[in-house]
Amino acid sequence: MLKKVASKNGKSYRVTFELPAEVNAQTACLCGEFNDWDVSAHPMKRRKDGSFSVALTLKTGQSYRFRYLLDGERWENDWEADGYVENDFGDEDSLVSL
Repeated sequence: MLKKVASKNGKSYRVTFELPAEVNAQTACLCGEFNDWDVSAHPMKRRKDGSFSVALTLKTGQSYRFRYLLDGERWENDWEADGYVENDFGDEDSLVSL
Protein backbone atom coordinates (compact mmCIF):
# COMPACT_ATOMS: atom_id res chain seq x y z
CA MET A 1 0.00 0.00 0.00
CA LEU A 2 1.20 3.51 -0.78
CA LYS A 3 0.63 6.57 1.37
CA LYS A 4 1.57 9.92 -0.17
CA VAL A 5 1.97 13.28 1.56
CA ALA A 6 2.90 16.32 -0.53
CA SER A 7 5.60 18.68 0.72
CA LYS A 8 4.61 22.25 1.55
CA ASN A 9 6.40 23.57 -1.55
CA GLY A 10 4.83 20.92 -3.80
CA LYS A 11 8.16 19.78 -5.23
CA SER A 12 8.20 16.37 -3.56
CA TYR A 13 6.14 13.74 -1.80
CA ARG A 14 6.89 11.67 1.26
CA VAL A 15 5.79 8.21 0.14
CA THR A 16 5.35 5.40 2.64
CA PHE A 17 5.53 1.93 1.11
CA GLU A 18 3.80 -0.76 3.17
CA LEU A 19 3.45 -4.51 2.92
CA PRO A 20 0.92 -6.52 4.95
CA ALA A 21 1.90 -9.42 7.21
CA GLU A 22 0.27 -11.78 4.68
CA VAL A 23 3.44 -11.67 2.57
CA ASN A 24 4.88 -14.14 5.10
CA ALA A 25 8.45 -12.84 4.95
CA GLN A 26 11.25 -12.30 7.45
CA THR A 27 12.89 -9.47 5.47
CA ALA A 28 11.77 -7.05 2.78
CA CYS A 29 13.61 -4.47 0.69
CA LEU A 30 12.16 -1.75 -1.53
CA CYS A 31 13.84 -1.69 -4.96
CA GLY A 32 13.09 0.61 -7.86
CA GLU A 33 14.15 3.26 -10.32
CA PHE A 34 14.68 5.71 -7.45
CA ASN A 35 17.59 3.58 -6.09
CA ASP A 36 18.84 1.90 -9.30
CA TRP A 37 17.20 -1.37 -8.17
CA ASP A 38 19.75 -1.72 -5.35
CA VAL A 39 18.56 -4.66 -3.23
CA SER A 40 20.16 -3.24 -0.08
CA ALA A 41 19.46 0.51 -0.39
CA HIS A 42 16.05 0.60 1.30
CA PRO A 43 15.46 -2.25 3.74
CA MET A 44 11.95 -2.16 5.14
CA LYS A 45 11.24 -2.12 8.87
CA ARG A 46 9.41 -5.21 10.12
CA ARG A 47 6.66 -4.39 12.59
CA LYS A 48 5.54 -6.58 15.48
CA ASP A 49 2.50 -7.75 13.50
CA GLY A 50 4.72 -8.99 10.62
CA SER A 51 3.97 -6.11 8.23
CA PHE A 52 6.73 -3.94 6.71
CA SER A 53 7.18 -0.24 5.89
CA VAL A 54 9.69 2.29 4.63
CA ALA A 55 9.29 5.97 3.67
CA LEU A 56 11.09 7.90 0.91
CA THR A 57 10.97 11.44 -0.41
CA LEU A 58 10.41 11.46 -4.19
CA LYS A 59 10.10 14.26 -6.76
CA THR A 60 6.68 15.45 -7.90
CA GLY A 61 5.71 15.05 -11.56
CA GLN A 62 7.36 11.67 -12.06
CA SER A 63 6.41 8.01 -12.05
CA TYR A 64 8.70 5.33 -10.65
CA ARG A 65 8.81 1.57 -11.21
CA PHE A 66 9.38 -0.50 -8.08
CA ARG A 67 9.05 -3.94 -6.49
CA TYR A 68 9.66 -5.56 -3.13
CA LEU A 69 12.33 -8.22 -2.63
CA LEU A 70 11.23 -10.62 0.11
CA ASP A 71 13.68 -12.81 2.01
CA GLY A 72 16.35 -11.99 -0.59
CA GLU A 73 14.78 -14.24 -3.22
CA ARG A 74 11.11 -13.54 -3.94
CA TRP A 75 9.87 -10.48 -5.89
CA GLU A 76 6.46 -9.06 -5.01
CA ASN A 77 4.46 -6.20 -6.48
CA ASP A 78 2.46 -3.71 -4.45
CA TRP A 79 -1.14 -4.90 -4.46
CA GLU A 80 -2.41 -1.31 -4.42
CA ALA A 81 0.10 0.39 -6.74
CA ASP A 82 -0.93 3.27 -9.00
CA GLY A 83 -0.38 0.98 -11.97
CA TYR A 84 1.72 -1.81 -13.43
CA VAL A 85 4.24 -1.77 -16.28
CA GLU A 86 5.66 -4.78 -18.10
CA ASN A 87 9.37 -5.32 -17.47
CA ASP A 88 12.20 -6.99 -19.41
CA PHE A 89 11.84 -10.22 -17.42
CA GLY A 90 8.33 -11.11 -18.65
CA ASP A 91 6.74 -9.86 -15.44
CA GLU A 92 5.35 -6.54 -14.25
CA ASP A 93 6.72 -3.77 -12.04
CA SER A 94 4.55 -1.71 -9.72
CA LEU A 95 4.21 1.99 -10.47
CA VAL A 96 3.96 4.96 -8.14
CA SER A 97 2.89 8.20 -9.83
CA LEU A 98 3.42 11.58 -8.23
